[in-house]
Amino acid sequence: MNRILIGGFVMLGGLLVTLTIIVLGAIYATSITEWPGKSKLWFSIFGAKQYGDEVVESLFLGFPFMIGVLFTLVGLLILGYEYYISFKK
Repeated sequence: MNRILIGGFVMLGGLLVTLTIIVLGAIYATSITEWPGKSKLWFSIFGAKQYGDEVVESLFLGFPFMIGVLFTLVGLLILGYEYYISFKK
């Protein structure tokens, strides 16, 4: 039972971080005027290299976003493992 709670909280924390960054990126993307690539949302989250004196309009939240995705996946793995063990019994 403890592992189910731990897995649930880890997954919920990862989802909270990931979805918050996506919402913040969507809100910030409306104010971006120029971006490389196709997606304005992913540019606002991950950013790009700065060349010379140009201003890069990005939040640079790629690392926390990936940590949130990792926590979500680890939580899902814990919950899946516990489900498998309880189903096996």
